[in-house]
Amino acid sequence: MIRAVVLLAVFLGMPARAAALDPATETAIDATAADWLAKTGAPSASIAVVKDGQVAYVKAYGLARLDPRRPATTETRYAIDSVSKEFTAAAVLILQQQGKLSLDDQAGKYLPDLGPAAAVTLRQLLTHTSGLRDYWPQDFVPPDMARPTSADAIIQTWARRPLDFQPGTDWQYSNTGFVLAGAIVEKVSGQKLLPFLRKHIFAPLKMSRVTEDDSGPLPLSDAGAYTRSGLGPVHPAPKEGPGWLFAATDLAMQPGDLALWDISLIDRALLKPTAYKAELTSVHLADGTDKHYGLGLDIETVHGRLRIGHSGGGSGFLAENRIWPDDKTAVVVLTNNDWASPGDLGDRIAFLVLPPKPEEARAKAVFLGFQNGTVDRKLFTDGGNFYLTPQVLADLKTSLGPLGPIWLISLDRESRRGGMVTRRWKILCGDKKLEAVERGYPDGKLEEFLVTEAGD
Repeated sequence: MIRAVVLLAVFLGMPARAAALDPATETAIDATAADWLAKTGAPSASIAVVKDGQVAYVKAYGLARLDPRRPATTETRYAIDSVSKEFTAAAVLILQQQGKLSLDDQAGKYLPDLGPAAAVTLRQLLTHTSGLRDYWPQDFVPPDMARPTSADAIIQTWARRPLDFQPGTDWQYSNTGFVLAGAIVEKVSGQKLLPFLRKHIFAPLKMSRVTEDDSGPLPLSDAGAYTRSGLGPVHPAPKEGPGWLFAATDLAMQPGDLALWDISLIDRALLKPTAYKAELTSVHLADGTDKHYGLGLDIETVHGRLRIGHSGGGSGFLAENRIWPDDKTAVVVLTNNDWASPGDLGDRIAFLVLPPKPEEARAKAVFLGFQNGTVDRKLFTDGGNFYLTPQVLADLKTSLGPLGPIWLISLDRESRRGGMVTRRWKILCGDKKLEAVERGYPDGKLEEFLVTEAGD
């Protein structure tokens, strides 16, 4: 049933907001999204793609609500959970630009009676190096979180506890730190956090439909939250009590609006250069260890590309926001499930929209050739061509050809052996998870490209 709904929804999404993707890429995105939903059982997914600094494609697939059945559309809003941290961090930077605070101010300057947390700086709160114990490490809603709370109550209960480590000496994810940061934004600005974000971020960027997911469930016109236990049936997910999501995981929006924020990060168009430098500088611990996290943003180099962004997870929702600023590309995936990773779908879409590295393009070409029972023998050494006999090519065609489209080719790891570079590729093709071991010389010639089914 879900497969049929997904395939139907492929044709119900709104058209792209800027014609930056070719029809073949759009068709491939639709197909891989439909496949992902059918395999995972997630009720729906909604995506946005930024290409060349523009919103190039927005599409929704599946059901935003299961009972009564309501198709997801590009206007459907989803909880983005911890992706919200990007905006809380930006609010602090805006106040610093206004001269009202400094990232190196201690929290105790603004909030009284914090105990050990008083000496923690705003920068440490926003980089998870504060030592404040996280109040929500579970992947479910514990009993206390089913009841209403407030930022003050979270601070009194959690921020005043002994620190888990000396600030700046370790890294530990902490929603508590962002609650403190949000409370400081409200204290310094004299405004509630959401109106502050609307005035200084959402309105300038024309993010017109952002709402909050903290005071109660999203309206029936938006996505419902769903969960499952093990491989069991899908059920409505319990809602966190009001107040628990403040500043750390409290926003909801449609992917197209989040894409506008991503463009502002790519273009560095909203904040001052000094603010972006602070935001996008990865934190180093006291011993020099790089934790690959800036101010509310992951800062990573993945397969030779700078990638920033954040993931989010709450009760019944998962979110993935990934930005490749040097490529002026971003992929947003929002889902109303809490068991199937939107990052997996994000990987597939990135494979389709990012320009491939030369090694990736070659691996794809070789694999496609194998599916057709052919090989470009100029790519291989004499030894490689010796191995690729007509019988081997026939077997490759017979076994790989029927699998269908390639959903993903991703470099898993790279090493050196015998004067050659060894690359291990992860390949998703049809319903199969495969791996390929590629060995080649510095001049680019391949000695082997062996494909097998991936093990556990």
